[in-house]
Amino acid sequence: MQLIQVRDPSDSRAFIQANVDILGGVAGYIRPLNKDIEEVFNPKKNKAFRHGEAARWILKDENGDLLGRIAAFTNKRYKTAGDTFPVGGIGFFDCINNQEAADQLFDVAKHWLMQRGMAAMDGPINFGERDTWWGLVTEGFHEPLYRMNFNAPYYQNLFENYGFKVFFEQICFGMDPKKPFSKKLMDRHAVIAADPSFRAAHISKKNLDLYAGYFTEVYNKAWPA
Repeated sequence: MQLIQVRDPSDSRAFIQANVDILGGVAGYIRPLNKDIEEVFNPKKNKAFRHGEAARWILKDENGDLLGRIAAFTNKRYKTAGDTFPVGGIGFFDCINNQEAADQLFDVAKHWLMQRGMAAMDGPINFGERDTWWGLVTEGFHEPLYRMNFNAPYYQNLFENYGFKVFFEQICFGMDPKKPFSKKLMDRHAVIAADPSFRAAHISKKNLDLYAGYFTEVYNKAWPA
């Protein structure tokens, strides 16, 4: 196996292609947009580079076929409740169903993080906001929502055999816009609609600061550091 750090456009294309080669035949797979992945690792597009750095690797066999990929990143602003030491992240992990290959990818990311003073690594997570490319799918292997992780069921064993443990559980929901809302949802809406303390309104450009404040308050409470 040959481990290669991504340093040029050719390697960057291979990093994207690894996801396609490994997961392309898995039921429910939807190929992510190239630009959405590339922007994560573009310092001009991703503000996380102001407070950290990232590195990527691809893994090939003796014939040059892609076996996997992984990214590692540090971010001074990445902190979760309970952390008492610096924590790095890994993400964009894809690998064939082979523990030796997975271990090589995890090892190179771990050593890169240790060299930068990290005492633990979370993953798979995103280098940036927590609303995209976050978490490992362990059940509900259906078509992913936009910019959400998708993986084969065997990925869980690759992570756990290496030593990863569940940090927190995240539940994601999707809704078919062509189907009617459920009775339970409509009943709940009726209760809220009848409560004068709730109201719905369109954002007014004249009061952007006001609505930005509302959004910030809700977002910060939903995603506490």
